[in-house]
Amino acid sequence: MSLNPAIARVTDRIRARSENSRGTYLERLAKAAKDGPARSHLACGNQAHAYAAMGADKDSLAAGRAPNIGIVTAYNDMLSAHQPFETYPALIRAAARKAGATAQVAGGVPAMCDGVTQGQPGMELSLFSRDVIALAAGVAMSHNTFDAALYLGVCDKIVPGLIIAAATFSHVPTIFVPAGPMTSGLPNDEKARVRNAYAAGQIGREALMAAEMASYHGPGTCTFYGTANTNQMLMEFMGLHLPGASFVNPGTPLRDALTTAAVERAAQITALGNDYRPVGEILDERAYVNGLVGLMATGGSTNLVLHLPAMARASGVILDLQDFADISEAVPLMAKVYPNGLADVNHFHAAGGLSYMIGQLLDAGLLHPDAKTVAGDGLSLYRQEPKLKDGKLHWEDGANATLNDKILRPATDPFQPTGGLKQLTGNLGRGVIKVSAVAPERHVIEAPARIFHDQDDVKAAFKHGEFTSDCVVVVRFQGPKANGMPELHSLTPTLSVLQERGLKVALVTDGRMSGASGKVPAAIHVSPEAATGGPLARLRDGDIIRLDATAGTLTVLAPDFDSRTPVTADLSANEFGIGRELFAAFRAHVGPAETGGAVVV
Repeated sequence: MSLNPAIARVTDRIRARSENSRGTYLERLAKAAKDGPARSHLACGNQAHAYAAMGADKDSLAAGRAPNIGIVTAYNDMLSAHQPFETYPALIRAAARKAGATAQVAGGVPAMCDGVTQGQPGMELSLFSRDVIALAAGVAMSHNTFDAALYLGVCDKIVPGLIIAAATFSHVPTIFVPAGPMTSGLPNDEKARVRNAYAAGQIGREALMAAEMASYHGPGTCTFYGTANTNQMLMEFMGLHLPGASFVNPGTPLRDALTTAAVERAAQITALGNDYRPVGEILDERAYVNGLVGLMATGGSTNLVLHLPAMARASGVILDLQDFADISEAVPLMAKVYPNGLADVNHFHAAGGLSYMIGQLLDAGLLHPDAKTVAGDGLSLYRQEPKLKDGKLHWEDGANATLNDKILRPATDPFQPTGGLKQLTGNLGRGVIKVSAVAPERHVIEAPARIFHDQDDVKAAFKHGEFTSDCVVVVRFQGPKANGMPELHSLTPTLSVLQERGLKVALVTDGRMSGASGKVPAAIHVSPEAATGGPLARLRDGDIIRLDATAGTLTVLAPDFDSRTPVTADLSANEFGIGRELFAAFRAHVGPAETGGAVVV
């Protein structure tokens, strides 16, 4: 199947836009690769420091003939998704020795849990943690003693931060190693029902706590299709995982076998062998377009609209919101996974999962089949899924038909003909909306504005019974410069209750929503943000706002709007407490949301 014309046009546009930056990037990659394995250029004292604690591996490291694999880990045991990584270094070192290589933990990176910080001051550090992760991983890799790297990370900002670092060390072959989702617990729709009941005052905290603990109950990624699992999908579509690695549960023989195979493959693709695959060559415009296609076909998290441009820029590729919009128009929505449906990622995987979806999209001409991957040349390798037979790992063809058409459908018979994301433009700025979980009758909302500068004020107004008619809730001064652009997911139960009461309601904000949000229409990432005098700062209570996801517009119907003076807000409360003092330089220098809300790229 020839490449879909729309996909080809977007790719060509990205390639042309990125010609200078990508060319410079590849020149730097070639220079670094030409210098050869870094350890041969280190002084003996440098090397002795690097190998002093490596025991039986010291002789192999000193000889410099065996590949040395650097491990960058986001392990902590506060994130269920990252707790399994505790045992990975020992497994990786043992697998490396069997493969004739060595492995060392190069360093760790922070990994915060948005589930813990939702609605809390710590959420104001969340987006900035991506840049801190990139910096920390850069420090780890700066020892310059590694022939390949394994990155252990799963969740929201962690994978994008690690990608930024990996792209910066462009000449180093790199494989991302996941931990997999936790087993299915309390169904996500039941969890949402309990949350809404609590928000409406119908049940107490004890019942809410029981439901939450039954939902988030063990090691592994949360099972809804939020940012963490969107990241895992992305790594497979972009060819940075081994095929089929994303959604295998932790603590299983297959999970361990895939980790071992990643080590073996990392040893094979260094510059010391015959299949050198520097990560910077994999991270080209084809990989990013394939990732965008996966995002739309799965109805993935809007957080990737922030992360992908930042990730791409680190590898010399320039993405624009129009690229997201055009690919969304060309790609069918093939999956229904919570919050877009009732299934979780385990159900999605059992229904055929990524191997089926990638095969379908390749057959439809919607993916670049010639993309380079860590597994080899061509994305068709990812039509396969891993199996264990007699204790040995091998790959076989994935399902050629969906095993549950309520969860996963073919590209020729999708849930809807276009993807789950729309760009919004108008006199309120530029933003995005995720429509894959929004009922069609709610794609257009026109109602008076209720203006807030803090999400807690929205909740207080709800408790006081102030929402009695249709409205567009505007929560402004939530952008990167204002307070780090926190997710406003804790508003979801409140707004959902209003919607269930029959009100037409929408959210407009220069902040973010969680990848788990979706049923309430939400115009998010609105840029320019209010803190820089953007249009949201000129809104007043009662202004009629029209959010039209069908036409892709976000407008205020006020004749004097352009002549108004923007309001300002007292943001001093965002500047201290829970570590916020440390991020003043980030707030001062961060870029706009539409280019990724980044500091370091």
